[in-house]
Amino acid sequence: MFRTALRNVLAHKARLLMTVLAVMLGVAFVSGTLVFTDTLGNAYRNQSAKSYDNVAVAVTTYIDQTGSEKDAGIDEKTLEKIRGVDGVAGATGRVSGFAGVADQDGKLIGNGWSNTGANFAPGKDGKDAAYTFTDGDGPREDREIALDKDSADKGGYKVGDTVRVATNGPVKEYTLAGVFTTEDGAVNAGGSLVLFDTDVAQKLYLQPGYFSDVTVTAEPGASDTRILTAVEPLLPKDSEAQTGKELADDQARQIESGLSNMNTMLLAFAAIALFVGVFLIANTFTMLVAQRTKELALLRAVGASRRQVKRSVILEALVVGAVASVVGFLLGLGLATGLRSAMSTFGAKVPAGPLVVSPTAVAAALAVGVLITVLAAWLPARRAAKIPPVAAMSSVHAVATTKSLVLRNTIGGVLTLLGAAAIVAGAAAGSDGRMIIGGGAFLALVGVIVLIPLLSRPVIALVRPLLKGVFGVSGKLAGQNAVRNPRRTGATASALAIGLTLVTGISVLGATMGRAVDQMTTDNIRADYMVSMAGGGALDKSALDAIEKAKGISAVSPQQASSMEIKGEWHSASAVTPGDVEKVFDLEMVSGSLATLGKGQIAVDDDTAESNGWKTGDTLPAEFGQEGRKESRNLTVGAVYKGNEFLSPILVATDVVAPYEPKPYIPEIWVKMDGGATEANEQALVDALGDNPAMSIMDQQDIRNMFGGFINTALNIMYGLLAMALIIAVLGVINTLAMSVFERQQEIGMLRAIGLDRGKVKRMIRLEAVVISVFGAVIGIGLGSFLAWAIGETIRKEIPGYVLVMPWDRIGIFLLLAGVVGVLAALWPARSAAKLNMLTAIKTE
Repeated sequence: MFRTALRNVLAHKARLLMTVLAVMLGVAFVSGTLVFTDTLGNAYRNQSAKSYDNVAVAVTTYIDQTGSEKDAGIDEKTLEKIRGVDGVAGATGRVSGFAGVADQDGKLIGNGWSNTGANFAPGKDGKDAAYTFTDGDGPREDREIALDKDSADKGGYKVGDTVRVATNGPVKEYTLAGVFTTEDGAVNAGGSLVLFDTDVAQKLYLQPGYFSDVTVTAEPGASDTRILTAVEPLLPKDSEAQTGKELADDQARQIESGLSNMNTMLLAFAAIALFVGVFLIANTFTMLVAQRTKELALLRAVGASRRQVKRSVILEALVVGAVASVVGFLLGLGLATGLRSAMSTFGAKVPAGPLVVSPTAVAAALAVGVLITVLAAWLPARRAAKIPPVAAMSSVHAVATTKSLVLRNTIGGVLTLLGAAAIVAGAAAGSDGRMIIGGGAFLALVGVIVLIPLLSRPVIALVRPLLKGVFGVSGKLAGQNAVRNPRRTGATASALAIGLTLVTGISVLGATMGRAVDQMTTDNIRADYMVSMAGGGALDKSALDAIEKAKGISAVSPQQASSMEIKGEWHSASAVTPGDVEKVFDLEMVSGSLATLGKGQIAVDDDTAESNGWKTGDTLPAEFGQEGRKESRNLTVGAVYKGNEFLSPILVATDVVAPYEPKPYIPEIWVKMDGGATEANEQALVDALGDNPAMSIMDQQDIRNMFGGFINTALNIMYGLLAMALIIAVLGVINTLAMSVFERQQEIGMLRAIGLDRGKVKRMIRLEAVVISVFGAVIGIGLGSFLAWAIGETIRKEIPGYVLVMPWDRIGIFLLLAGVVGVLAALWPARSAAKLNMLTAIKTE
């Protein structure tokens, strides 16, 4: 029987090719994901270990942004004490913060959030062990800097050039003293690193004579743990010390945690692809069994038992699964290599390292491919074993009867109803109902898949008159063929339905979120521009002063992040400019007036006021500052307003918090200008800010695009990951049609004999493919829209002005693409059908 199974595989190479491709793609996704994340994790762990290889102890200090000397960091005296500890070979003070470098065209190099500046700290030998210089040397004077090699290359800079660098304050020009390489994580993340002289870095980021971090090296044979024990008592209270090994291990755990999340997401999409592949595999073996009824019956007649027949089909699946798994695994290695290279297109620099192929990845790939194939072939194998020997006398292929669908339809109906009920219940439960919706979605999806053969007849019957009226005989025959074998049609349509359920659900949610962002921007913002740091950090107060002096300014207010403790509870606050805040934001008043901000009072949003029982006129005891040096002040609630998504729950005048925040944290500045958002006004702001490459100036449309860009990026990633499942679904349509043509050779020969020309035969096959594809798409779009509605109900309260949006343009494109898929999938089967020799086809059994 093994030889028989092997011969059947070799005899039906073309028929099994699509199955091999489906399994191969699914296995490639799984193995590629595992190898990619293992490789990435190994590279980053090695880099982390290398970064702390010579570090005995690392000290990190929490720096209070208020500018108080008490928490300014580690001073020179403390650093000297650390150097005097037994076993310490050296201790280097480090300072870091934001630094953006402009290229030759004035554009920011890097991605903003990982553009950093630090101090060059040479030892007695004049070198800083953290950096290896490929050209020049470290900065020695106030107006000198050094730049990492990647950024120097991107900006086209060489030693001696003048480089414009922006920190949180004004842009300054420096002379490039040297170019270096480094294992710094910011550079590897696609950012830039600027090295300043230590005194310059301290003035920029801390205070003269203070450091935020210290790296300690040990003498040969000294114990890192003993050094740590000796160093800890010397540190200020807001400092934390760890051995280099502990720090490297912590980073390794963080890397593994981050990669684990990515791994889980990618494997989830791989599972979807394999789930779709199950239908293709099961369909293939079902049709192979049906077409080999006579052959299998003859095996029974010459003495083969049911178990042997069943085993022969399972063995076929095992061989196909094994071959597809091996090829898929090799393809996965290529995919992992491609993903690693593709990361550079997102600005990330992956550390060098070998491709890691773990035994787990190999075992998972082979197990998944073989098990999926064997499980999918189990039902067809079981059906094959039931073929009676008497069937050998008949040339009619075994076709499932309508009665055999009764049990299937009953089970499908129950599962669908249970799933729909769970989805509705989850939607009614709000944010707590998402897990319920997930379970209901699975039941409903399985139920609909089980019911698809039943649904195919009435749904396709609706379009049969149209097919007949437009395409004549070819259309009529296509409609009949599409419902001739409900199981086959259902299995083929199911693959497309699964993919489009997910694609439609994601698209509806994406369109809904996009509209909410547009509405939020339109309803809440009156300002013409928002000024912020490109990396998302804080603006220096000098930026606010510069904007206030710009030409054409009619109103300007910072959104200064602040906080205060009221009755033992901390509340976030936005420090704003009284009189201007209402000109840059559209604030709807519930009670009181925003004019009271100018009198030192506060405004509170309605939700915060309601939850705390506050009302206009109440006096609240507020405390500012950090533990140990808090200052108290009574604040009166002068206004209650409708919540605004761009402001904190409490508004307070900048003058009120100024005494407690010498270094204000200003993430955004909102600007209203005479004449609105124009090129001239934008240029006026650019000029006022000194053409700072690190600062972003966005109008209302830019703000919409920024938030909408996140949504579109997420959608595109999802579409890309789901493409694998859709490709497998397309293979399913091709496979079904090819086998359907093979099964109907005699029928097609008769049609040709009675006058149906080759063109009409091709049209019949194509229309059949289009009908099945669009049928699957309609089911998927309907179910996906239902799931999107349910999920939307769970986030309704979290998104002001939420309204479900149906992206009819995208849905129309999905239906059109489904039709195109049908036409493309039918090219080869239709051509094969049209080329059949009439006489040979008529004689075929």
